[in-house]
Amino acid sequence: MAERYVIGVDGGTESLRAGVFDLRGRPRAVASSAYSTVFPQPGWAEQSPDDWWRALGLAVRQAVHDAKVRPDDVVALAVDTTCCSVVALDAAGTPLRPALLWMDVRSGDLAAEVAASGDSALEVNGAGAGPVSAEWMVPKALWLHRHERALFDRAAHVCEFQDYINFHLTGRMVASICNASVRWHYNARRGGYQPSLLRRLGLDALLEKWPRDVLPLGEVIGGLTAAAAEHLGLPKGLPVAQGGADAFIAMIGIGVVRPGRLALITGSSHLQLGVSGRPLHGKGLWGTYPDAVVPDLHIVEGGQTSTGSIVNWLKRLLPDSISYAMLNAEAKALPPGAEGLVVLDHFQGNRTPYTDANARGVISGLTLKHGPAHLYRAVIEGVSFGTALIFETMRANGFSPEEVVVCGGATRSDLWMQIHADAAGLPLVLTEVADAPALGSAILAAVGAGCYRNMTEASDAMVRVVRRVASDAMVRVVRRVEPDRARHAAYQPFYEAYKDTYPAVADIVHRQTRMGR
Repeated sequence: MAERYVIGVDGGTESLRAGVFDLRGRPRAVASSAYSTVFPQPGWAEQSPDDWWRALGLAVRQAVHDAKVRPDDVVALAVDTTCCSVVALDAAGTPLRPALLWMDVRSGDLAAEVAASGDSALEVNGAGAGPVSAEWMVPKALWLHRHERALFDRAAHVCEFQDYINFHLTGRMVASICNASVRWHYNARRGGYQPSLLRRLGLDALLEKWPRDVLPLGEVIGGLTAAAAEHLGLPKGLPVAQGGADAFIAMIGIGVVRPGRLALITGSSHLQLGVSGRPLHGKGLWGTYPDAVVPDLHIVEGGQTSTGSIVNWLKRLLPDSISYAMLNAEAKALPPGAEGLVVLDHFQGNRTPYTDANARGVISGLTLKHGPAHLYRAVIEGVSFGTALIFETMRANGFSPEEVVVCGGATRSDLWMQIHADAAGLPLVLTEVADAPALGSAILAAVGAGCYRNMTEASDAMVRVVRRVASDAMVRVVRRVEPDRARHAAYQPFYEAYKDTYPAVADIVHRQTRMGR
């Protein structure tokens, strides 16, 4: 009998990746296709949905070719995407405008209006205290309603990257419980969509534009249409399983599917996602979201809008002769604190714990001695301090994991991993397949194909731990000491300086942000 394979697709910020996996979670081939982002104004970010569809066909065809498997041996596929990347479509699924990418924060003022509505659905936003992020669905849809009303009225669907792709794959317009729960204020335990929130905002019409059906992860949406099959080079009718938001699907791809577990998803941005057996809502956190990933469990969320993207920004400013290898080697030789340099990682706003779309990056402590390696190390430390602050906020609200399972681009740098572990005072766990979103989607495809009974069983079978990174601080202290007291002493003053920076400069930065519009 021929071996069976599944395809996991990860629609990321800069490219779309498609992986062919066997049913043990081993990648046979991964291919990618890039697309561009346009930044029309400060804080705006847009992409073409047509580019997503083009990239999907190219990446899937290349992955199947490189894997040397027969298309008939593929039993299902699933797709994860960035979230919340909002699209407005006509009835045929044709985009009416470029998508508002997840990092687009043009609706910052409207997000404050959403928060001021006081609706009970806002309990997932800092226990109702807010603020609401401009990245989320409702503020973005409200921006379309206020600023492009004719287009909004003409739209048959206002949905996401995820829904756009699945519609063109299967001909069925559905939403994922993952995306809807974590970014649309959907709550399956309270009847689903929350019309009272939309009513308070004069946005009742949005309810008719959202997908009517909201599916759990791994449920089969439908089979590939003839046109989609031709585009991907796969059999017509191949089952397409429901995916979700990339970082949340990555949780499945690194085995974070049980209560008490915590995932750190790295890439252009960072997400910190924990699984809780009970609901908890607290200041400086998002969630918890019921049933968003695993049925009957809750997800607590922290996040940093700009992380790997800041490193990419810095690298673009440097001569091509300065490689990442050089930067890593020189930065490793520097002491913690990069000789007095502190970077606030709010280059595209802040998700948590401040949820401030008008926050901006800060580099403080510069002297004439500092060079590229200092800046590189300070950026990594700033990102790591932002992560540590989110973990500190989680602990303050009753979620205290003992280790962090990490995946994504930062895992390619030993320096990144060690600084993250030391700044947070927690050991890191790395799994075999660093491309966790694609593997998570493949796991959902395997569930949709009936190869496993549920995602927990599939994740157990398809995910393997390969490495642990101990915090230097954890090595040097008594095992039972509290994590927030276990940070390496050398990092502590710089972490405190990082924490002091935002409150000290927020008013100044807000004024500068307004001036730049």
